[in-house]
Amino acid sequence: GDKMEPFVHLHVHTQYSILDGQASINALVDKAMADGMPALAITDHGNMFGIKEFFNYVNKINSKRKDKGEEPFKPIFGCEMYVANESLLTHTDKKDTGRHLVVLAKNETGYHNLIKLVSRSWTEGFYFRPRIDKAHLAEHREGLIICSACLGGEIPRLLLAGDTAGAEEAVKWWKSVFGDDYYIE
Repeated sequence: GDKMEPFVHLHVHTQYSILDGQASINALVDKAMADGMPALAITDHGNMFGIKEFFNYVNKINSKRKDKGEEPFKPIFGCEMYVANESLLTHTDKKDTGRHLVVLAKNETGYHNLIKLVSRSWTEGFYFRPRIDKAHLAEHREGLIICSACLGGEIPRLLLAGDTAGAEEAVKWWKSVFGDDYYIE
């Protein structure tokens, strides 16, 4: 039969996403590999607590794979961030706890930018949750891939509210800043 294109999960919550994910990182990696996936992203809510564990476990697996002459498994570092309505320093209302946005690092520069963004969301943007804003995302965009996220994201929320024009404007902004590195989930 036809060989299927390899599938890779790019929006995954681990035990580090409180009330959302419960899978351990090792179990997720093992399952992805058992299913023949060449890679896996972890995108916990607002944090990157699992990244070191993820990196270390995949390195351990890859040293065994290398000995067998197998392709290395690719860890993709990400975070499902919370984006403030305006600035991370302002609260437009009590519900300005952030719209979901999946942010992935595509290289080392992106990884460093992601760390800066996640750190700032905790130190400066925290309001119920660690929040970042569009200005900071644009400033640190190099090496990042952006996915519009779930129903908690900006675009789905606008569409659900019946604001198609607002959703189109938002998509245009993300495309203008991230170009081909912006994806509608």
